Amino acid sequence: MENLQRTHTIDKDETVISIKGLYKSFDELDVLKNVNLDVFKGENVAVLGKSGSGKSVLIKIIVGLLRPDKGEVIVLGKEVDKLAGKELDDLRLRIGFSFQSSALYDSMSVYQNLAFPLTMNVKHLTKKQVDVAVAEALEAVGLANKSNEMPADLSGGQRKRIGIARTLILKPEIMLYDEPTSGLDPTTSAEINALINEVQERYNTSSVIITHDLTCAKNTCNRVAMLIEGAFLKVGTFEEVFNTEDEQINNFFSYNFIQ
Repeated sequence: MENLQRTHTIDKDETVISIKGLYKSFDELDVLKNVNLDVFKGENVAVLGKSGSGKSVLIKIIVGLLRPDKGEVIVLGKEVDKLAGKELDDLRLRIGFSFQSSALYDSMSVYQNLAFPLTMNVKHLTKKQVDVAVAEALEAVGLANKSNEMPADLSGGQRKRIGIARTLILKPEIMLYDEPTSGLDPTTSAEINALINEVQERYNTSSVIITHDLTCAKNTCNRVAMLIEGAFLKVGTFEEVFNTEDEQINNFFSYNFIQ
């Protein structure tokens, strides 16, 4: 795998996500068991794990879509499970969530898909201000000429890019990516990985990238967190995590390429 150099400046004096002693169960199924993680300002962190390991549950807890059974989740200085209503909505406006499916509205053009969250959440914008914001977001993801296209006319990689552009239009401080390279061919996956790095540099975002794609993790993240059996078995750089004789981590490495 190509190892891109990660040179972005990280402020380790500022923690934007702090997770301590997190537990989450569904009936008799214990999904997260004593999860601990800090994400620093300007940092990309990959959460690696097999399907069903709790990665998506974790990301939903971070944005307040699920509440933890136990533990503390602080995002941008706010304890998420203590928020409701406008306070929770205000926090979510500072977080961009790039869905695995891109979650575009098929009945809307690319322009309308991007303008929608902006006009819904930022009042009193002029048409020109919306036009400028949409153009800037499309330019940032390399699709400046796709404004009038419909989602059905886009490739899978283009849909992923438009989905990312829609999250960027509100200029979030944190980006959450859910399986950003899932279902993409290697060339398109490499383009999305490069885009994730460009977003980090251009917008100085902090990101959590949920993935089982080792190439994505290696090429986009400053650190990776290996989620096994509901807890982080190891957290560190890609090399620190995978330069190990731990059988569970090595099994995941093999599983990744078998899949």
